[in-house]
Amino acid sequence: MDAIKKKMQMLKLDKESALDRAEQAESDKKAAEERSKQLDEDLVALLKKLKSTEDELDKYSEALKDAQEKLEVAEKKAMDVSMG
Repeated sequence: MDAIKKKMQMLKLDKESALDRAEQAESDKKAAEERSKQLDEDLVALLKKLKSTEDELDKYSEALKDAQEKLEVAEKKAMDVSMG
């Protein structure tokens, strides 16, 4: 009878330990899901910022191209005037 009581006590302790581990695992899972959600939100914000930066780069690249074309025209006119 004593052996059965000891076995029952060990099973009870094993069960409590398993429940504690399950509770901890659930808590860890929730924390990981929250972290994942935050990282997803950060990624969306960074992608939006990247898009904005790329658009700005395109704008300035186009302005540079226009300025270079105007400079070429002005240099050509200056050459024509100095030769003419």
